[in-house]
Amino acid sequence: MKLGKPQRQHRIVRLLETRAITSQAQLVSILAEDGVIATQTTVSRDLEELGALKVRLPGGDTVYALPELPVRQVAPEDHLRRVLGEWVVEVAHSGNLVVLRTPPGSAHVVASALDRSGFEGVVGTVAGDDTVLVVAAEDLGGDVMAERLEGLAGTTGALTDIASIETGLEETLRDTTVDGAR
Repeated sequence: MKLGKPQRQHRIVRLLETRAITSQAQLVSILAEDGVIATQTTVSRDLEELGALKVRLPGGDTVYALPELPVRQVAPEDHLRRVLGEWVVEVAHSGNLVVLRTPPGSAHVVASALDRSGFEGVVGTVAGDDTVLVVAAEDLGGDVMAERLEGLAGTTGALTDIASIETGLEETLRDTTVDGAR
């Protein structure tokens, strides 16, 4: 199966965390065993974007590994912009809350990047499978935070005000009877 970049990179991260991958050809082969179609060129680009490094194990073998950012290290804004741009597909807000939608299995990447960025006004994040809940500082508000995150993600036009959706839904329901006749 042909996966999108976020899903493929998610699988690569999981493989690097659980197996000793010694070459790009081996990684392509393991992905193929799982039914994932990827070329060596694509895998090479994915490893570069993920920041994978070759490290020497005791005994001399080299394997790919992902360096972990120390919890207190602040990720550069360019990194946050890249993560948001690649993984966030929709932004919505209500009160001081912002909801970021991602492809399935990708929310933790976005939440981690936000947590490590020290992005001003972010109180905290909670990640599910494809949704990140961002709690914005009350004095900033969800609307301003959503606009800032949308700007970084480059998802202009994807911003949704949850209250306006609710209002539209209420109007639709009010104008429609049970059997669908008006």
